[in-house]
Amino acid sequence: MKKILREYKIYFTNKEFVLSFIMAFLLLTASLITNYHAGSYATEIASNSVTDVILSNLPVFNVNGIFIYGSLLFWIFIAHLCFSKPRRMPYIGKAIALFVFTRSAFVTLTHIGPFPTQIAINSNILNKITFGADLFFSGHVGLPFLMALVFWQNIRLRILFIITAIIFAVVVLLAHVHYSIDVLSAFFITYAIVDAAKFLFKRDLRIFQDGISNGGRIL
Repeated sequence: MKKILREYKIYFTNKEFVLSFIMAFLLLTASLITNYHAGSYATEIASNSVTDVILSNLPVFNVNGIFIYGSLLFWIFIAHLCFSKPRRMPYIGKAIALFVFTRSAFVTLTHIGPFPTQIAINSNILNKITFGADLFFSGHVGLPFLMALVFWQNIRLRILFIITAIIFAVVVLLAHVHYSIDVLSAFFITYAIVDAAKFLFKRDLRIFQDGISNGGRIL
């Protein structure tokens, strides 16, 4: 505990880090607001559903619990990774914000209606950030893969997040809440997003990887 408190003191007395942290928070907040409006817009003007080579031949399964509580556990774990090492906060926050902004742009351009047999998601929290027709591309698949790429040097976390992405891919297909193209494309688009994050947030990436010295210098 003392070590963590010492790290917090080092980072949150560093002006540059604090400004970066605030910017990450503002970007993340703005991205979530954008996501809400994009999802609402896409759902309001959604067209008809289309056939899907996988969903049309796959019975629907009620995996509501895994979908809801798996998402909750995922975000709790991300919060733990950030709060246990504050140097991770700005880069992870900005990378997630970039992901959400990118997905919101795709959602506003893609208005395909949900697959007819999709299960109902009974969650007061998830229903405020998912809207039914905000389908392309899958956030449930893309975000774990994003974390796998962010933590690529940590083999345990890399494997854990890749497995999580695969599990969520299976779950959303079993629940018919995403088309197969939403799931497959998430891996490719997320890879591009991480490349963009590395380019846009180079200083945050250095802090994420190397931290700040006791003298307040970025290593």
